[in-house]
Formats: sequence, C-alpha cells, structure tokens
Amino acid sequence: MAGSIVVLGVFVADTSYRAARPPRMGETILGESFALGPGGKGSNQAVAAARAGGAVHIVSKLGRDTFAEMALATWRAAGVTPAITQDETSYTGAAYIFIEASSGDNAIIVCPGAAGTLSPADIEARAGLIRGASVFVTQLEQPMPAAIRALEIAREAGARTILNPAPAAPLARETLALCDFVTPNETEAAGITGLPVGSLEEARAAAQALIAQGVGAAVITLGEKGALYHDGRVSEHVPAYRAGPVVETTGAGDAFNGAFATALADGLDPVAAVRFGCAAAGLSVTRPGAAAAMPTRAEILALLERGPG
Repeated sequence: MAGSIVVLGVFVADTSYRAARPPRMGETILGESFALGPGGKGSNQAVAAARAGGAVHIVSKLGRDTFAEMALATWRAAGVTPAITQDETSYTGAAYIFIEASSGDNAIIVCPGAAGTLSPADIEARAGLIRGASVFVTQLEQPMPAAIRALEIAREAGARTILNPAPAAPLARETLALCDFVTPNETEAAGITGLPVGSLEEARAAAQALIAQGVGAAVITLGEKGALYHDGRVSEHVPAYRAGPVVETTGAGDAFNGAFATALADGLDPVAAVRFGCAAAGLSVTRPGAAAAMPTRAEILALLERGPG
C-alpha cells in the first residue's frame, strides 16, 4: 500500500494578471484578464500529490478570513487533509502573479501572511504526523527554522525528504544534508551552487555540487527540456512530456514536485518518479491557474503511456 505524504508549506490566494508586458514603475497599463484562485507552493504541491493519487496531509497556518475558506475548500476538493492552525491576528497569504500573454511566463510576489509565522514550536505540535510520513516535502516560502526542524524530524523517523528550494535562497550545508532529494529549477540550482545551468552538462555539474554538499540526490527541473536526476552514481536526463500548447507555466514546478512525491510514496524508483513528475508538469502547463491545473492520476498515466515529446 502506498505510504503517506506530509507537505509543510504555504497557502496563498493567487491574484493573476495577464498582459502584454508588466507595467514600469509609476505606469498604469490595461491587462487582458484577471483571475483569483488558490496557490502557494506548499498548497499547490499538496493538491498535486493528492490528485496524482497520494494520501496527503498539509501542515500550515491560515488567517480566519475569506482566503482561508478558499484554502480549506481547495484541500477538501482535492482530498488533502489539513493539519493547520488559524491565526486571528494575521491574514491568509496572497500572491501577485503577472503572466506574459505571448509566452505564458510569469513573475510572482508572495506575501505568506500567517504562514510566515510558522515556527519550530508549530512543527513540534505536528511531530507525530511528520514521523508517520513515508515522504515529507517542504519549500522555502515559510520561515527556514520551521522547515529545518520538520526536515530533522522526518529524517530521524526514516521518511524520504524532499526540499524544493523555491523561492531561491542561500542554503546551509547542514540543511542540504537533511534532504534525500533537492528539486531546484535551473535558476535555483545556479543560485545555490554558484554555477551556470544553461545546458545539460552544466546542470549535471551543478547537481554534483549539490551531492558534494550532502544532498542524497539532485533533481534539476529544466522546463521544456524535462528534468535531470543525479545521485552521484546514476545520472539520467528525463525528457519533457508534452500534452498540448503551453497556456501558463505558473504551477509546473509544483505539479512536478507533488507528483514526484506521490510516485516515491507509491514505491517507484527515483528515475521513474521523475518521469511521473515530468508528465504531471507537462499536463499542468496546458491549463490556466496553479492548483486548478493539477492533473489526475489517470491523466498522468495516460500521458506516460503515450511517451515524451
């Protein structure tokens, strides 16, 4: 039977603006469309993992407001079990997302709100849940002391630990050593290692640098080029799975990470889990939104059957 997945992370309400270009400072422009929907890397990854077939809990903090109601409804619809507290003195997080109409590329500002106060004490309160996980996943949108304590608890209990180092931030060697898998994109891998990541060989060198800092395995996501898995012994490039025209790339990394976690919890080997994640990401970019774009397990399996490219 598949193991359980615990995700520590942030929920934010995504406010998405689609336009030809971003405004310059002091300038107002007309956009093409606006959308409000659920987001936040931790929440998106929990939804992606659940829709991919995982048994998922999310550890987070919300305010007590309309956006909190959105979070709870989103998790309920996806089958994610919340393990949260609600802070009466703060607000539920929100994000500004600019989407370039011609390409679907995005630029994002995140305000995590109540989740920005997650502390090691909050993690200790959920220690039993984390210890029971088969796979533990976190990112860098919540405070680092909370993420580090959760990684420590998960590692001590024998869970497989995944750190998605986004948004990009410096990481201590001691933190990286707690991670069985680190899953940066090209920009994040370059920021962590100080090495360029513009080609597959450069990605492999950056992955090896992460291994040298104590990471169990590096999985560098490469956008339309797929992903690279590298653990110091096995190094395999997994090509992208294309399900149709790209509409929006906002949730692609989260789709990958959630599906990757589910595949590991299902017992797949890491390279097969990367393929599963790439197929999920390939489906997500054909749809608008973040959480709303996460594919089902049946859709992922169908695309895997069809093959990459």
